[in-house]
Amino acid sequence: MPLPKIEEVRKLNDQELADEILAAKRELFELRLQQATRRLEKPHQFKHLRHRIAQMLTVERERQLAAEQTSTETPTTNEAPPSEETEQEQE
Repeated sequence: MPLPKIEEVRKLNDQELADEILAAKRELFELRLQQATRRLEKPHQFKHLRHRIAQMLTVERERQLAAEQTSTETPTTNEAPPSEETEQEQE
């Protein structure tokens, strides 16, 4: 079974992405539980699931950074920086 592609994750909206991350983390917990009770039949699933979680978290972080960048790019008023005299007066 090949590793999942990141393009599949990028197609999800924010809510679906959050739901998928939560579901994958639960599934990873279940795999760990199966491993601890020695019922795990396919140990390669750990690799695939960790890889998928990493992809989803990467896309989520990319979206957070893009949102922060767009919010900081909004135009600001042309205010002069505070002078040294006003900073000394405040002390």
